[in-house]
Amino acid sequence: MKTLEHHTLLYDEDCPLCQVYTSGFIKTGMLDQNGRQPYSTISSESQNFINLERASNEIALVDNKNKTVIYGIDSLLKVLGFRFPIIEKIGHIKPVKFLLKKLYSFISYNRKVIIPSEENTTKELQCVPSFNVKYRLLYILFSIVVTMFTLYYFSKNLSIIPQGSLMREGFITIGQLLFQGLLIYKLDKKTILNYFGNVMTISLMGSLLLVPLLLIHWMVEISETIFIIGFGITVLIMFIEHYRRIKLLKLPSFLSYTWVLYRILIVLTILILN
Repeated sequence: MKTLEHHTLLYDEDCPLCQVYTSGFIKTGMLDQNGRQPYSTISSESQNFINLERASNEIALVDNKNKTVIYGIDSLLKVLGFRFPIIEKIGHIKPVKFLLKKLYSFISYNRKVIIPSEENTTKELQCVPSFNVKYRLLYILFSIVVTMFTLYYFSKNLSIIPQGSLMREGFITIGQLLFQGLLIYKLDKKTILNYFGNVMTISLMGSLLLVPLLLIHWMVEISETIFIIGFGITVLIMFIEHYRRIKLLKLPSFLSYTWVLYRILIVLTILILN
């Protein structure tokens, strides 16, 4: 097996995804035992040739012999391509690389709202991605679309809720952001969009938790009671996760209760109108 030696990936130690795939590179022998290093431990000497801002947005691969650095998707293609050259060749085809770079940026710039972590003020260097409005809005839109379709197909199995449309589910999902946004409109744009990103991650998580029920029902018909129980458990998990994230973001705890209030008001409105 070929191992890319004398190279080190500078990863975000507070990002579970970053931890998993960098340790995977070492366990599979793609990198040697010194093949990864937490971003927060970059030495003063290394800071002379590493672009710290870029390395916080795109994982950096340091060539320890030549003191050179490559970033982002180029880093990953270099590591994978050393073992599997075909992957690197395909990855450098212009249309493929363009899509890979966009996907990488989409995940990297949103990783702190996908999996948030508590700010560690004891570290001199923190691997926090730059705030990118474009990718944050794209992430929110992506989550809205996934949530909208999931709720639409899930609601078809609940007779207690009048059958709706994709448009209705879309308005409900967007309405949640507007409702919560009215309560924090005085905060700065970055804080608001960070909160919206976290809210939509919770909605996305809820959608993914409901998908197994839909798949099981597609194969074997299950009762409406199971759907109701599954939905109730999912909402409870989402509430707990919302409360946890609110604490990490240092936002008022009442936002978790208004998050529930909005959903109650929506259900009552649908029932009254129908």
